[in-house]
Amino acid sequence: MEFHEFNNLFEKHFVQLTKESPVLFEVTLDKDELWNLYLDSFPAGHNEIYKTRREHDCSCCRHFVKSFGNVVVIKNGKTYTMWDFETGEDVFQPVIDAMNQKVLNSPISDVYLSKFNDIGSEVTYDSSTDSGIITWNHFHVHVPGKFVNNTSKSNGEVKGEYRDTKNVFKRSLEEISEDSVKTVLELISQNSLYKGEEWKAQLESFLKYKKEYSKLQESEKENYCWEKSITVGGVIGRIKNHSIGTLLVGITEGEDLDVAVRKYEAIVAPTNYKRPKAIFTQKMLEDAKKTIESLGYGESLGRRYATIEDITVNNILFSNRDVAKKLKGNVFDEMCAGLAVNPKKFSKVDEVSIEDFVSKVLPSAMELEVLLENKHANNFVSLIAPQNEKAQSMFKWDNAFSWAYSGNITDSMKERVKAAGGSVDGILRFSIQWNDGKEHDGNDLDAHCKEPNGEEIYYARKTGHRSGGSLDVDIVSPQRSVPAVENITWQTDRTMPEGKYLFFVHGFSNRGGKGGFSAEIEFDGQIFSFEYNQEVKYNENVKVAEVTYSKSNGFSIKELLPSNVSTREVWNLNTNQFVPVSVVMFSPNYWDEQNGNGNRHYFFMLKDCINPESPNGFYNEFLKEDLLKHKRVFEALGGKMHVEETENQLSGLGFSSTKKNELLVRVKGQTDRVVKVKF
Repeated sequence: MEFHEFNNLFEKHFVQLTKESPVLFEVTLDKDELWNLYLDSFPAGHNEIYKTRREHDCSCCRHFVKSFGNVVVIKNGKTYTMWDFETGEDVFQPVIDAMNQKVLNSPISDVYLSKFNDIGSEVTYDSSTDSGIITWNHFHVHVPGKFVNNTSKSNGEVKGEYRDTKNVFKRSLEEISEDSVKTVLELISQNSLYKGEEWKAQLESFLKYKKEYSKLQESEKENYCWEKSITVGGVIGRIKNHSIGTLLVGITEGEDLDVAVRKYEAIVAPTNYKRPKAIFTQKMLEDAKKTIESLGYGESLGRRYATIEDITVNNILFSNRDVAKKLKGNVFDEMCAGLAVNPKKFSKVDEVSIEDFVSKVLPSAMELEVLLENKHANNFVSLIAPQNEKAQSMFKWDNAFSWAYSGNITDSMKERVKAAGGSVDGILRFSIQWNDGKEHDGNDLDAHCKEPNGEEIYYARKTGHRSGGSLDVDIVSPQRSVPAVENITWQTDRTMPEGKYLFFVHGFSNRGGKGGFSAEIEFDGQIFSFEYNQEVKYNENVKVAEVTYSKSNGFSIKELLPSNVSTREVWNLNTNQFVPVSVVMFSPNYWDEQNGNGNRHYFFMLKDCINPESPNGFYNEFLKEDLLKHKRVFEALGGKMHVEETENQLSGLGFSSTKKNELLVRVKGQTDRVVKVKF
């Protein structure tokens, strides 16, 4: 066979092989070694020395083999080389067999691109011989335009883009779980993901590739990624790098679903976007249902307001006479037969800790009234009971009772700050809250702190460069029915300058809101609460407090916010008036001498107090450990299965043992006096 016939077979094979291929690939190997293999693979007597070199050793063929001999095609995951064809004779077949095997055993490293439509020289002429001009035939192929780089970019740039897409596609297939894709698709189908519909088709395609990839042998995966990354397109090929990839990776890594969705929405959603519904999926719902049924909690989900008839006498710290006869056990008289307390130990305005109030004041009290102040608006609480009194407890404590504070929160402003992404675990915290009343308050209020060194932390300078203080929540446009918060926290006192830290609220924009704000300052495990129930005017600064820090004495506080004596109606009661107390009790997690099941709360249930809200029947932080794996579903259930109305509901004021507060109580017993209870 003449060489030009061999080259014709080579080019015919190339045309047939690449007819349906969108790109060509190249493998990594030593190109000098490949050329030497080509020369050395001819049978003896067929590549002899001609003048000074072997017959097939020419610069044209050497350049062709070294530049094009490592080119391959991938079809359905299998590699095919330019040398994989039959010649039907014995001279060239050993050469192409050796070349084919060498290239097949080398890893694919890149896409192949040419700058020219023709590679190699079909013929050259040698006129230096005595016998006249000699024609030499060489390797040559015509390259289709789809393999030629006609762009202004260099081959290296274009190949780099292909290579990056392949690498990201492979990482996406390996680092994103199948379950995470299914979860996101379900969120999209139930319209729980902002702009999720835009990703549906791409995610369905990616899921198909993910399933195919998981079935491959390790040796097959590299080819699969190269081949598919060319055809899937840049969006699917680099899905891990897109906003939806943030969500997929977060779910894969075990991140809380709500947190993962929030991070995704922070990228794609406007600042005032409110998610339309709780985040959970059908699979999560089915798994939760199985758990509820297997553990016998089916009768525990239905909730209602508790009444005095639900409570045993053992869990009552105090009860006014008009409700004594309704207590289970009918032993109220035994409660009043405790040790007598000498009234001389207290003055009319004595301050007592809540612990002393429970142990020394309540045993001899016959009637109680509390001064309901505006600052107590967030302390309103309702006791919640199961609809079926025999239902077993879903909670960390032994009984099936729970509680819900005003606004469906369990423990004040702190929880809202946490939910907004703020830190509440620092050594010093200043938080503000507004837009938490019946009327929408769209004002833009800003938390400020002026530090001892003159620096000011606020929205335009969110970090104290020396102190380390940080504004980590900044709300510009409050959403309707969603309380707005801002938060400044110092994580450590090691870098805090000594001196006075002035905390104030600035009215950046007044949009008609008249609700004022509440504020908290926390240090040394104590929370100081403030209320400002007046309109914050445009550009007005309302000073809240001044905290002094010294390395020797730590923190101390000077309250600057003026008190407010305006009256308003909350839960059917008027503030700034004394209201009769019907029952005093611990929160259910401390009934029956239980201890260690979360924070202790002190409940002062008030006469004629009626909860106008639709509270949750339970919260995730109440649930037993075996139910927490379904917390997204239970969060939705708690909000959906609202509490059933009852007559004579037990509602009133609640105080957490972890939050600094105070309550004026008028005590009628052996003497009549007013005491200030300190929490």
